[in-house]
Amino acid sequence: MKKNLAILFDFGNVLVRWDMHNIFDAHFPSPAAVDAFLKEIRFFEWNALMDGGLPFSEGVARASAQYPQYAHLFRLWDERWLETVREPIEGSVAIVRRLKRAGHPLYILSNVSHEKFPQAQQAHPFLALFDEIFMSSRLGVNKPDPRAYRLALQGMERPADEVVFIDDALLNIEAARGLGIASVHFQSPRQLEGELKQMGVL
Repeated sequence: MKKNLAILFDFGNVLVRWDMHNIFDAHFPSPAAVDAFLKEIRFFEWNALMDGGLPFSEGVARASAQYPQYAHLFRLWDERWLETVREPIEGSVAIVRRLKRAGHPLYILSNVSHEKFPQAQQAHPFLALFDEIFMSSRLGVNKPDPRAYRLALQGMERPADEVVFIDDALLNIEAARGLGIASVHFQSPRQLEGELKQMGVL
């Protein structure tokens, strides 16, 4: 394995815990009721629109028109988004620092809105360790679409075989591997550390 590999991280549930329950739990009788709400409104499809570049104001307006009984909750998602990414995964952050000290260029490729991500950057100073952050809403395409990875490769000015990609979603990992990018399916910091050592990165 080449020594000066660029390391391309996912953000949510790799570097910080991403949990929409942090916003919605107080408004439902149980976590199961929150999950039923998320399923009813097709939350992940709706959120993906904003990750892909739809302005939050428009996303909230569309959802509120379709589900007016939940309009206040859609507004909360807009107003309190930062609460969904409030907790760093400390073991992952420690690995980021080790990789930085070892001289690896560090990047993030995340399905996230550029409207909101600056809040995360203010809340989590470790994000300044990254050379560049590729946000899906800026790219105009979400993972696992291969175009997202190709645009990130262009931005890093690296061929696929000079990059290691880390993500918690298997679909995203499979898409990256399909482009020839060595990838680690993140499950825990300890597991990530072990796989990076096996690859000769740490």
